[in-house]
This record gives sequence, C-alpha cells and structure tokens, in this order.
Amino acid sequence: MRASPRVLVIVPTYNELEALPTIAGRLRRAVPDADILIMDDNSPDGTGALADSLAAADGRIRVEHRPGKGGLGPAYLDGFRIGIDAGYDVLVQIDADGSHPPEKLPEMIERLWADDDVALVIGSRWVRGGRVIDWPKRREALSRGANVYANVMLGVKVKDATAGFRAYRASALAALDLDSVVSKGYGFQIDMTIRIRDSGAGIIEVPIDFREREVGQSKMSGAIVGEAMKLVTVWGLRRRAAQLTGRTRRGPVPS
Repeated sequence: MRASPRVLVIVPTYNELEALPTIAGRLRRAVPDADILIMDDNSPDGTGALADSLAAADGRIRVEHRPGKGGLGPAYLDGFRIGIDAGYDVLVQIDADGSHPPEKLPEMIERLWADDDVALVIGSRWVRGGRVIDWPKRREALSRGANVYANVMLGVKVKDATAGFRAYRASALAALDLDSVVSKGYGFQIDMTIRIRDSGAGIIEVPIDFREREVGQSKMSGAIVGEAMKLVTVWGLRRRAAQLTGRTRRGPVPS
C-alpha cells in the first residue's frame, strides 16, 4: 500500500481576523494529519497575532509574517518554497474566508496521490456538479467569461483555471521555474495552470460548492480581473507568435 503523503495547507491572510479561526478549525477536522502554514501579509486588523495564538495552541500550525500586502501570488510562491524545502509531498492552496470547502480536501488529495501522472487537482466551480452559492450574477458571469477567455487564448483545457482551491504535487512545483512567476492576483491561478499543463502533467477538476464569504471583505474587483485578462492576452499572443516562428513557449512569462 502506498504511504500517505505529507500535506501542507497554505492559507494566505490579509485582514481575516473573523474568518481565520473558523477555517483553521474546519481544516483540522477535514485533514487532521496535515500541517497548516498561515502566510500573513502584515494584516492591520491583528490577523497575524491571532495566527500566532493558533500556532501556539496547535503544533501543526506555522505562521510566516510577510512585510506587507504583496499579493496572492507571491504569498503562495513563498509557501510553495517553504513546503518544497521541508519535504512535503502535497501543497494545498485554500482561501481563509471559508468560500472553499475544506471537507473536499480528502478527495482532492486522494485523487492527486493515486496517479503519478497527475500534478494538480482543482476544486472547480464550473465542472458538472460544481456550483456557486450566494454569488451575484454579475460576478458569476465575470468568472465564467474569464475562464472561457483563458481557454481560447491559452488552450488550458480546464473549466476553472481561475480557481484558488488546489492541491499540487510538490515535486511538480519543484520542477517549475517558480522564480519566473511574477503574476500576483487573479492571473496567478491561470499562470500556474498553464505551467502545469505545459509540463505535460495531468490536471483533474473535482466539483465543489463555492460559497460567498460570510464575514470580512472580498479582495476581488473588476480591476483585478481586468488586469488578469490583460496578462492572458499578452501570454496568448506570445505563445501564438512562438508557434509561428517554430519555437515552443513553456508557460507564460510576463514582463
């Protein structure tokens, strides 16, 4: 029987004082053997201090205090490097706000670990069985449209390339050039999806119920999505230019 993987769940936070205890508790119940890494971007509301208290009470929680609000992508990249250096087998991304269901993690991790050819399992809103709950129609249309556009421009062949709920095989991330990833917000998820796809590794989507956060304030905005779509346009045009000149572009590398 294959040994169970060592799992590190990475939780980026910025002003998540109300939500953090809840997500930490749900994670501990859903994946009791996993370690949790809280990446706090110097939250002015005291989230970092709360994270320290959670770590003091639970030896499987670790906190990294970053100097300021640097964006989702850099927080996850730092978490990936920590997890890779520490020898974890699976690195999980999850939002602190409760929109991603930790209860789905056992299935996601099992699907990832059962097949050596799979490098990424995505908790997907847009595959059959997935859904969003309490989302405005405008936001749903924005997300669906962004994913359609990413597929047209980049050929990712993933229904929910913008999803932030993910389980990665650590060895697959270690094989990528993470230092070349400069996308920070919404575009980060698309960037990482196409890099995994270009590596030749498999991607699986598992349906989830995605819920609008109940406490705190959403960091998402039309401007963030617009910025990501600009990056997708640049990446797509570069990839097509590379194909026309007979070169192969491995992953988007925005300037």
